[in-house]
Amino acid sequence: MQSYYYLLLDILSFSVPFLFSFEKKRMHFIQYWKAFFLAIFMVGMFFILWDIYFTKMEVWGFNDKYLIGFRIFKMPLEEYLFFLLIPYSSVFIHYAIEYFLPKFKLSESAAKYITIFLFVLGFSVAALNYDRIYTLASFGLFSLLMLLQIVFKWKDAQRYYLSFIIIYIPFYFVNNALTGNYSDSPVVFYDNAENLGIRVGTMPLEDSFYCFTLLYSIVLVFEYFKKKWNYPINSKNLNEY
Repeated sequence: MQSYYYLLLDILSFSVPFLFSFEKKRMHFIQYWKAFFLAIFMVGMFFILWDIYFTKMEVWGFNDKYLIGFRIFKMPLEEYLFFLLIPYSSVFIHYAIEYFLPKFKLSESAAKYITIFLFVLGFSVAALNYDRIYTLASFGLFSLLMLLQIVFKWKDAQRYYLSFIIIYIPFYFVNNALTGNYSDSPVVFYDNAENLGIRVGTMPLEDSFYCFTLLYSIVLVFEYFKKKWNYPINSKNLNEY
């Protein structure tokens, strides 16, 4: 049973948002599946390639004790599933908040100043730690996304910055389950020479910025396809405000 630990964690994280996607009276999220899965695939492929490369470079590794044993390019099947199931669950939360709490968003000016702060933070950490590959990559990509946000002024940030705080709660527990907080040894282990050595629970701080970038990128690509294919607005009251 121990060998199914990571697989079960993936499936359990995914199960509730997946089941609620079929609910018809309110969100009816399955109507967005074509655009949503395409967004997850497009963004996820980049992060999977990154993951494969870092696994090869031994920036991180995986504990066989918690895996079913099937690997592709040295990376376990469970890790590939992670990039499908966890983004689905996390971004579903974002759109559930948008639907049920349409006024739960920042003002344009607040989002603007937060973005500038996040860009400066991400760029500074990346520049000061250019010799730590995970720190450089995670904070560097994060700061690039924030720079693009400054340039293009996507309105999605007004909602996403707040919803990410809520998304972060289950993300914290899932990632801590992977990094050894609730088990004898971690499922995923890291070379601390390649990160800051700062842990949130048992997960490296970099994971939080990695997650933010992954999920917000999916939101942006998903919103692009929604507009392109004229999907309905995902909020029962959005037009009232």
